Amino acid sequence: MTNTKLFLLIGTSLSLIPQTINAQCVATQDCATLGYTESSCSGGSGVKCPFGNKWACFKTDAEYEQEFCSKYGFTQTCTGTNQTGGSGKACGGKYAQCNCASGYKWQQNKCQPPLTGAYGDLYYCNGIVVGVKAADMDFYVAMNDIGKMDWNDTQQACKVYVFCGQTKGRAPSGGELYSIYKNKAYINALLTENGGSNISETTYWSSYKYEYDCIQSPTQWNACYPQYKYGYINMVSGKSYDADNAPDTNRSVRPVLEI
Repeated sequence: MTNTKLFLLIGTSLSLIPQTINAQCVATQDCATLGYTESSCSGGSGVKCPFGNKWACFKTDAEYEQEFCSKYGFTQTCTGTNQTGGSGKACGGKYAQCNCASGYKWQQNKCQPPLTGAYGDLYYCNGIVVGVKAADMDFYVAMNDIGKMDWNDTQQACKVYVFCGQTKGRAPSGGELYSIYKNKAYINALLTENGGSNISETTYWSSYKYEYDCIQSPTQWNACYPQYKYGYINMVSGKSYDADNAPDTNRSVRPVLEI
C-alpha cells in the first residue's frame, strides 16, 4: 500500500514538469520581440522576419566607420561659425578639431575669441596658457622658472612678473611651495601639455623672511644687527629650510598668481 502511494506521488510530480516548462518558455511569432524592427534594409543587408514583413538590418561599412571615428573624437564637420575647415586628417568625413578664422582660437570644441583669465586648472592670456594649478590650490604657477637668483632679487623679480596685461605675480609662500611639491606630477603634466617647463629637481626660494635674533653692535650703544631666516624648499624631498642670514645663495625661482 505504501509503495502504491509513493508511485502515485512520483507520477503526479513528473506530470507537472511539462506544464512548468510550458509556462516559462513560450514560443512567439512577434517580429518586434524577436528584434525585427525595420521596414527595410539599405541594399537588402539584413534578415527578414519569418512571421511578417519587418527586418533586422546589418550595419553598413559607412556606419561602422562613423561609429569608429566618433569613438576616437572625430566629430566635427568644421562648417560652423568662424570655422575655416578641418585641421589634420579626416575620419569618416569629420575632424577632431577645426581651423579658425583670424582672431579666433579652437577651444572647447568651437572657434571662439581667445580666452583670458582662470578656467579650471588653467590660466589664459589671449588664448595662451600662462599658469597652471591643481584642484586643491588657490593660486596658479607660472609656466617657467625665471632663473636662479638670491632671495632679495627673487622677491623683486616675482613682483614685476607679468601673467597677463596688468596682472602680475609674486614669490610663493612656503606653504604654496609645498603644495607645488605635493602636486608636482600633475602640475608638470599640465606644464608640458601647454608649452611650459617642469618644476626643477632643485631648491626654490619662497617669500618667507623672519627676524629671529639681534646681535649687539660693538660700536653703537643700544643698537644691534638683526638676524633673519630665509625660507626655501627642496623639490626632490619636499623638505623646507630656513637659511640663517644667507639670502645671497642663488636658487630657482617660479612666480605664482593668486586666484
